[in-house]
Amino acid sequence: MIQFTDEILRNLSAATSREWLETNGLGGFASSTIIGLNTRRYHGLLTAATKPPVGRVLMLSKFEETLIVDGQRYELSANQYPGTVHPKGFEYQTGFRLDPFPVFTYEVEGLRLEKSVFMVQGQNTVIVHYELETTADERFQSIKLEVRPLIAFRDYNSTTHENNVLNHQVDSEDGLTTISPYNDLPPLHFAHDVCEVNTRGFWYRNFQYSIERERGLDFAEDLFSHFSFTFDLKRYSRARIIAATVRHDVRRADDYRDAEIRRREVIPVSLTTTNVFLSSLTAAADQFIVARERGKTVIAGYHWFSDWGRDTMIALPGLMLVTNQHTVAKSVLLEFARHVDRGMLPNRFPDAGETPEYNTVDATLWFIEAVRSFLEYTNDSEFVRENLYNVLVDIIDWHIKGTRYNIHVDKDGLLQSGEPGVQLTWMDAKVGDWVITPRHGKPVEIQALWYNALRVMENLAKTFNDGRSTKTYAQMANRVRDSFNQTFWNAEAGCLYDVVNGDTRDASIRPNQVFAISLKHSLLVRERAISVMQVVERDLLTSRGLRTLSPNDPQYRGRYEGNALSRDSVYHQGTVWPWLMGPYISAYFKTFGKDAGRTFADQWLSGFEEHLSEACLGQVSEIFDGDAPHAPRGCAAQAWSVAEILRAAVEDVYRSEKKQVAGVR
Repeated sequence: MIQFTDEILRNLSAATSREWLETNGLGGFASSTIIGLNTRRYHGLLTAATKPPVGRVLMLSKFEETLIVDGQRYELSANQYPGTVHPKGFEYQTGFRLDPFPVFTYEVEGLRLEKSVFMVQGQNTVIVHYELETTADERFQSIKLEVRPLIAFRDYNSTTHENNVLNHQVDSEDGLTTISPYNDLPPLHFAHDVCEVNTRGFWYRNFQYSIERERGLDFAEDLFSHFSFTFDLKRYSRARIIAATVRHDVRRADDYRDAEIRRREVIPVSLTTTNVFLSSLTAAADQFIVARERGKTVIAGYHWFSDWGRDTMIALPGLMLVTNQHTVAKSVLLEFARHVDRGMLPNRFPDAGETPEYNTVDATLWFIEAVRSFLEYTNDSEFVRENLYNVLVDIIDWHIKGTRYNIHVDKDGLLQSGEPGVQLTWMDAKVGDWVITPRHGKPVEIQALWYNALRVMENLAKTFNDGRSTKTYAQMANRVRDSFNQTFWNAEAGCLYDVVNGDTRDASIRPNQVFAISLKHSLLVRERAISVMQVVERDLLTSRGLRTLSPNDPQYRGRYEGNALSRDSVYHQGTVWPWLMGPYISAYFKTFGKDAGRTFADQWLSGFEEHLSEACLGQVSEIFDGDAPHAPRGCAAQAWSVAEILRAAVEDVYRSEKKQVAGVR
């Protein structure tokens, strides 16, 4: 349980830097800061996924809450307006905790009010529960809670501004109040306990979102309120509101709450461990697994990413296999296999539901690695043979003969890729027509993934008695290994070139070379692997992950900030990515052995654990500044950040410890 007292809550800077996130398994979410002051345009009580996992609409921004004691009003909310924060409800807030979902505690005149927020799995539904813990106090004649919903009803990437199109009508019946602000969006239903409903509506103007201002984006918004609820807490002591795109009966609120608590209690159990850090990461992993059409997929990051092929395949082992969610992993593999086209996996499913984009060279190779990992965990070769093997064979065939973006096997057996104006590797930042890190030719990690894929196919062909293919894949893999070691070794620097393109050798010190060691089928002998790891540790290793470029490089940029152009131009030019610690830890174990690996991993993981309470609570950020103190940046919660740290911690550290104990016994 992560919790904070008024020491943090009344420090505006400290409180607004900490966020909470609730998800619904559809791509929808609720999120804000621990004092309820929205600092992002993505913050809100209900962002609904209207076309799961996309089509996301921020419907309900927040509740303005007022505790009224004998006619005296105490405002519990907090909003940033130009030059001021009003009201300052955090001055009454005495606690915040994740238990297991967000719980806010307020104290007014000796009265203690507790509020909790959670979402219902598989529904665009959020439930807010208020409980007055001091109900027998006879000092007061009247204790009421006024709750006024503020709605946005807009694409979650935009902001709302006062307009004359919005429908002000409120439909109310016993226990249910409904609004339909815009004809092209679904209505929003509020199921509620007994209360007074005041249908006087008006605009709240000029909310300011500080993080959007920092990002150089539209940071001002107007929100409309159709009505307010007034609950008699003196008589009933509690109030419950279910806000949803479908009708609910408020009497089911407690059942939903109990079901959600039970569901979350089971999640960490899937990873039989008492390690609190690993259990926390397992719970975090659950928030990224969402529905897509007939199957499952992975939200790459909250608040603004959808599902990406590359991110999904990299994250799959950590999110689903180490947590024993093998059926979910099957569903994801099948769903993406259905979308393989010309030997390529989709890189991205657009938010509006358009045709998938296939602009990636590595997502497909990560797909093959995900299949290998699935087999290692499940030994379900029959599933792979029936559903995936022919798809994988087709993928290799397309890469041999050539597919989109000049992706093809070169005469030396290595994989060539790239065209002007496109970015195909994971270092994919682009501003207009400017590709920041084009990496055309033969990127180092693509060769590592290609070699790994060929070895995986060799083993699969052998398993399925495909003798001719077994021999072919083995010969191809041998050729890749020989060509790679001849072409990529930078003897002067003692590490690998980042990209080879014809006679050009890019000697930038980047983390991509780690994959030549970390993958199941490695390309380097131990002597070279040791040298690579020493260079990476010297130039790239930080307490939050690996830098994307050495600080000694003239192109290095140590801070990720400013507008979109400023941020994208440094995205992979020194910015720290925590997901890279998964491969780095695996490579460390393979290179230096289990004892040294455990010592290093334990030290790094214990230092990293504090991050779970410094940004998005219980989650891992997308990136950090390259320069100390390595401030968290980018998405507040990133799938592969959680997944790769969890995978390495379980596969390399936790399992090796268990094996050692078993050996002693």
